[in-house]
Amino acid sequence: MEHAHSIAQHYLSAWNERDAAARRALVAALFAPHARYLDPMMQGAGHDGIDGLIAGAQQHFPGHRFELSGTPDGHNDVVRFSWSLNGPEGKVAARGTDVATLSSDGRLATVTGFLDHVA
Repeated sequence: MEHAHSIAQHYLSAWNERDAAARRALVAALFAPHARYLDPMMQGAGHDGIDGLIAGAQQHFPGHRFELSGTPDGHNDVVRFSWSLNGPEGKVAARGTDVATLSSDGRLATVTGFLDHVA
């Protein structure tokens, strides 16, 4: 899938956006209306639920940013990519891999996150 890298970058941009209105616009553009997110620590559905999860993660990890790790890949309607959550001083707070499926309009329908490391 040639767009796997672009999808992963847009996804992480949404998780890094601190301005609530701008983040909400990114979530709406990136996720299908009934999208679902699930990882071992949290889950949510729809634009409101996913935006709330992102806001909660930002509150829990103030000043941290998600960065892409490695090269995203995908096939058919599935994208897989890894990321790290880095603190302001560069210390890694978490690492993980997300697997996403795309809806027929190209937006994310589901995201399943796997946490490899949490500090």
